[in-house]
Amino acid sequence: MNILAIETSCDDTCVAVIRASGKKKFNLDILSNVVSSQVEVHKKYGGVYPTLAKREHQRNLVPVLKQSLLGTKLLKSKIKKEPRARLRQQKSKINIKIQNLQNILKREKELHKKLKEFLEKYQKPKIDAIAVTIGPGLDPCLWVGINFAKALSYFWNLPIIPVNHIEAHIFANWLLPISSKLKIKKKPRARLRQQKIDFPAVCLVVSGGHTQLIFIKNFGKYEILGETRDDAAGECFDKVARILGLGYPGGPAIATEAAKYTGRTRITLPRPMLKQKNYDFSFSGLKTAVLYKVKEERSKIKDEKYIQNMCWEVQQSIIDVLIKKTIRAAKAYRVKAIILGGGVTANNELRKQFAEVIKKELPNIQYLTPNIQFCTDNAAMVGAAGYFGWLRRKTKPWRDIEAKANLRII
Repeated sequence: MNILAIETSCDDTCVAVIRASGKKKFNLDILSNVVSSQVEVHKKYGGVYPTLAKREHQRNLVPVLKQSLLGTKLLKSKIKKEPRARLRQQKSKINIKIQNLQNILKREKELHKKLKEFLEKYQKPKIDAIAVTIGPGLDPCLWVGINFAKALSYFWNLPIIPVNHIEAHIFANWLLPISSKLKIKKKPRARLRQQKIDFPAVCLVVSGGHTQLIFIKNFGKYEILGETRDDAAGECFDKVARILGLGYPGGPAIATEAAKYTGRTRITLPRPMLKQKNYDFSFSGLKTAVLYKVKEERSKIKDEKYIQNMCWEVQQSIIDVLIKKTIRAAKAYRVKAIILGGGVTANNELRKQFAEVIKKELPNIQYLTPNIQFCTDNAAMVGAAGYFGWLRRKTKPWRDIEAKANLRII
């Protein structure tokens, strides 16, 4: 089956098409995976501005959909050489449906206009279902993607698979690009990693909006062990980068400066909640500690070595807390695998130090990290989670789909 996947939970507009089959052993090929980033839009704010993100989703969804479908060769223009009577009949049905789309997209006027033009020009592609992120995320952004999925579901008469964004990050671990050395025509761009995982497992999902430790009994059976009480790790990176004048997004900027650190100077920052016996996190205090340090040592803020040292210490503080709590949970719950997910897991130092600690303290368990291109938000991971939802019969009619900004994974 072919699944069209849509992701708009934050500031990336994403559409993918996946081809999936199998039940106990999945076969999943990514035919296209298009991401339209809004980094340039939000740079001057030092973080995501929800109203602007919503507007950009409204502008970008149809072009991203078109690009994604064109990449699969599933998109074809409507045939104009059919008998006139049949064309008139088809046009009449299409006009009625397009008029009804206005009700579904009544709050998305620009999106409605672009989608109307798209649907009038192109035939229905060979798609069997639509997977869309319904939460957690920014409410205005989620609704744009959901309304878009509803409109396509209604017009093309397709079922919708609601997807939990956190579960999608877990499934990102099974997505691998196909080697560029393969010279095969019509080859898929990426496919599901055919790797067996032994359960139970513990998964650390860490991004700009989420920091959670999840106990996974099996696919679809989750328990949240701990989560952030205030700022997520990625949010802390962004705020610290703003304080240091490094721009947005903060994670990559801080990682770049931290890599230049030579160890000649030394700044000490706290490791929030490191010694507490729970599995919760808190990074707001770390950001505040940086702010106070910078105010006290204002004269050093233009010193490159000082910035590099500060970035190294911030990054290491976050890494220490994430690793310590994850390893402790893995030992307490006697898991057979540790899994990472989310945009912050693209941090090379985090991945490297996790591997070193696991090799030393838990050498007999599996360690899974997503391919770098699937760490941040993308629709391919939504499609993968969507196919699993399809197998669990989680499809719903378009009228029953709604955004759940605070959706939990349970």
